[in-house]
Amino acid sequence: MATPKDLPDVGGFIRDLRRNAKISLRQLAEQAGVSNPYLSQIERGLRKPSAEVLQQLASALRVSTPAMYLRAGLLDDKEGHGVLAAIAVDADLTMAQKQSLSQIYETFRRENTRLAETQAEAEAAQADQPASPPVSQAADLANVAATGPTTVGGTPTEAVLESVAVTEAGTAPAPGSTSIPQKKKAAEAAEEETS
Repeated sequence: MATPKDLPDVGGFIRDLRRNAKISLRQLAEQAGVSNPYLSQIERGLRKPSAEVLQQLASALRVSTPAMYLRAGLLDDKEGHGVLAAIAVDADLTMAQKQSLSQIYETFRRENTRLAETQAEAEAAQADQPASPPVSQAADLANVAATGPTTVGGTPTEAVLESVAVTEAGTAPAPGSTSIPQKKKAAEAAEEETS
């Protein structure tokens, strides 16, 4: 994987994102709330933007702020932000796909952290009590093991992925539901078989 030193400077990164998004320098400057000449200087490497300006540019370009901070050298790659930066610079992905992948990645990381904390708490509680864990705690751990990680709201991770897929592809019929013409055809076929 490329390290931040192998990657272009933050100005070049911003310019590449802007060009991939097919927006002009002036449009990006307006969306980010910075002046056109200032943004031009940033892109050419003549000015180093502040964290606040980087956040505004990340928002306008629809990339994650940590990816922008990583490229500017404000973050270390210890916490997986290199993945976010790699997603952000992938020329084969659309902006919507980059956003979705970044959100999924960050959701997985948060969920894994929450799951590790829950497991550590359960182990600590188990160490304090020589008896077996309460039934509700055992059921919670069994549920997590059966369904996989869940989001903060408690929905399984698969539901998060499905909602992203629906967002990308549009709404789809619910599983197991059939349309009315399909139901009529099935009913007619059943009548023909009984006749």
